[in-house]
Amino acid sequence: MTRSVRVRVRGKVQGVGFRDWTERRAQEMALDGWVRNLPDKSVEAVLHGGPEVVERMLGDLRKGPPAAHVSGLEVSEDSAEGAAVAGRGFSVRY
Repeated sequence: MTRSVRVRVRGKVQGVGFRDWTERRAQEMALDGWVRNLPDKSVEAVLHGGPEVVERMLGDLRKGPPAAHVSGLEVSEDSAEGAAVAGRGFSVRY
């Protein structure tokens, strides 16, 4: 069983290494998906993997790397995007 979510992270999350940190954490957890900066200074990510692992990653995203300050996290289920990234690993999108 897998879970796929789309996440928007708000706060001081650009210019602090958030994307690279997210990529490393997701790869350590063997998640599929991607992360990217958005023009409104938030960060968007798609996570696909086991439900427990996705939940653990969401917990990590709520904290972020040391230089970040996460003020909010919006999470929505996204099975269509999850199917598109399944088996492709995790990467940063530019």
